[in-house]
Amino acid sequence: MAENGVKQLLLHEWNHTTAKETKLSPRTVRRFRHCRSALSSDIPREVPTRTQNDRPKGGSATAPPSLPLIRELLTGERPRFCLVALLLLAYLIAGTTAFYLAMDHMSGDRTGNRVLDALYFCVVTMTTVGYGDIVPASDAAKILACAFAFAGVALVGAFLSKAADYLVEKQEALLFHVTHLDHANDRKSLHDMEANKTRYKLYTAAGLLAVVLGSGMAFLVTVEGMRPVDAFYCVCATVTTLGYGDRSFSSAVGRAFASAWITVSTLVVALFFLYATELGAERRQRALARWVHARRTTTADLEAADLDGDHMVSAAEFALYKLKELGKISQDEIAEFLEEFEELDADHSGALTPHDLDVAHPG
Repeated sequence: MAENGVKQLLLHEWNHTTAKETKLSPRTVRRFRHCRSALSSDIPREVPTRTQNDRPKGGSATAPPSLPLIRELLTGERPRFCLVALLLLAYLIAGTTAFYLAMDHMSGDRTGNRVLDALYFCVVTMTTVGYGDIVPASDAAKILACAFAFAGVALVGAFLSKAADYLVEKQEALLFHVTHLDHANDRKSLHDMEANKTRYKLYTAAGLLAVVLGSGMAFLVTVEGMRPVDAFYCVCATVTTLGYGDRSFSSAVGRAFASAWITVSTLVVALFFLYATELGAERRQRALARWVHARRTTTADLEAADLDGDHMVSAAEFALYKLKELGKISQDEIAEFLEEFEELDADHSGALTPHDLDVAHPG
């Protein structure tokens, strides 16, 4: 009896605290929990619990992130990205070596630097630019180029994906760091930052794209001696991987610059179109969310939201129905969750308890 009393006291305190922090009434919170089980006793010990003294001053229920967490976000290692970067480096070394040995089987414009021409041809092949200023002339060179072309496309795709993820996380961490530390208790600032995060990233990518295009044009005009129009035409054909071949990097210095610039420009263009697509998808999602919130709830909606068929819609059922309208969860996923619930509910009481979990997962 004493143990049950302690459990009920803990549940009451949890309901009261949750209602206070989420601005819901204790009655609504109890309905939303829809579970009579006690607090879990197997919470990992390494997860810190927040006490009353840990809460920020000024009445805010949301504590700002700790400095170690932000430092980890800003300086955390990315082993997968490093692995892909190492594979890319190995590919460039292997490709440069292979094309260096096969350079006598190549035709086209050369600079006289065999290593530089081999590296340049490897990068142009890997990024699918394919200017055509250096091309394979023999059957063996053509087969070698085909092999490195397929491997390069796969590798550069993985590298661009990991590099994009890495830059996205760095930008998000930086925005989070600046905004959250300066406006830790300003919910409006945090909401605006979250709502416009993709737009900020798109602006950043657009700025980087402008720098890439400008630097490429400046180099082609000053070093390669192209007219500004031809330089702009060449950089656009390069960053979009068209590679017509009528304008390209021909000097030794130009091909050394192109070996790095083409890889960077390909990444920046990929990021720009990634963010543009993401921003369009977010706008459509927000329009759908506004329509869902503005639409009046009808009797048909209540019937569709009634998952257990008791002719009443709980807060949890209503939230699930709205999430389904927003496209964030499907009916099949809800059905799978309900099936899992039925399997775990060993005593068929309609609620999960630690006893149900012990029966469902013995040992």
